[in-house]
Amino acid sequence: MKLLQGPSGAEDPPEDRRGEITSDVQVWPGVADPAELLAGITEWLSGYGNQQTRRTYAEGLGLPVTAAAIETWAAAGEDRWAQALAEYAETVTTKPVSTPNGRTGPPPAGRGRLREWHWLRWCASRGVDPTAATSAQVKTWLQDLAEAGAAPSTRDRMLATVKTMYASLADAGLVAANPAALDRRRLGLTAAAASTSATVTLTTRQVAALHQAAAAPRRGASACDTARAAAIVTLFTLGLRVSELCGLNDADLHVTRGRRALRVHGKGGKTRVVYLSVPAENALLEYLALRADGTGSAVVAGASRGQPSGAPLLVTRTGRRFARQAIWQLLRRITASAGSELADVAEVMHPHALRHFYVTAAVEAGASLEHVQADVGHASIDTTSGVYDHAARDPARSAVDLVADAWYATRT
Repeated sequence: MKLLQGPSGAEDPPEDRRGEITSDVQVWPGVADPAELLAGITEWLSGYGNQQTRRTYAEGLGLPVTAAAIETWAAAGEDRWAQALAEYAETVTTKPVSTPNGRTGPPPAGRGRLREWHWLRWCASRGVDPTAATSAQVKTWLQDLAEAGAAPSTRDRMLATVKTMYASLADAGLVAANPAALDRRRLGLTAAAASTSATVTLTTRQVAALHQAAAAPRRGASACDTARAAAIVTLFTLGLRVSELCGLNDADLHVTRGRRALRVHGKGGKTRVVYLSVPAENALLEYLALRADGTGSAVVAGASRGQPSGAPLLVTRTGRRFARQAIWQLLRRITASAGSELADVAEVMHPHALRHFYVTAAVEAGASLEHVQADVGHASIDTTSGVYDHAARDPARSAVDLVADAWYATRT
């Protein structure tokens, strides 16, 4: 099939006599599951509280950011794609997208000298599925950018955007690895960043403040809403991924070796047992008790319909399983309400920060890396070690104050 171009000057999609899109048209050339990929990207973008930030990242990848441009990418007849596109539109635009008009092809993008070299458009032009892209293909893309006249700083910025996107997709299990995790220095780009991870490193006081904010009554929130928010925060302190939290079912809560635990379904279909801490157990049981009161049991029963995996452990007000995007948004709202203790991280808070907290707090408390690895479900102990090594160290483990005491006291 000939690659269909975007709305900027290329062919219209083939149509039959009724004006419907024919079966040989691809919504997103090269992508095996366009709806799943766009939903994953939308989830990542929704983690940024500032809409302009979301739009900037989306545009940097080659995605449309205006309602008009999104409309030209819509294709009729595929409910999953229409839903994914509508959710993406809501994330990056303020104007709702109208009924799909039937155009297909690569993601539409704004005018610009490097328009055709934005990562997702570059992939579409070559029939590359971004979810199966390799590091070699990313390097080829960077070389093409260089030949197109992109400055090293521009290539570095575009690579950073792609790398950040893939980090989120990998955490959601949509890709096996991050193909954009390249050595920028060797590629001749801006000097590589320091080894310390950009992930927020939370202190114990900040996590305590986050839990306190989650458990505090909020205007318009029922007792069950408040208990659910507190349960979500405490479950994250067990080192769960956001996808694992959303995938928990009622049947996953059980007792083993005399202690309550969760069966957590991780990446690659691997299941692990995660024991509940005292605060997590208390918060979860309080939520479940309130959920079962009144109409709670009816809500849960309704939540299990159409869900072969069973009734979800955590349900929204409407009785549905939580989407990852909704968890991100809830955590951001809780953080914003926590006051000065979390003011500095309110705009960058995300579920993975609590997962990192689990690793760093456990290791610094003396837990073995092997035990921590098993707790969080890392495939390799090197990953566990890397999370700890790349996190900002506890100030108490730094000699900076000892050195200051050695010279500062002598000035008087």
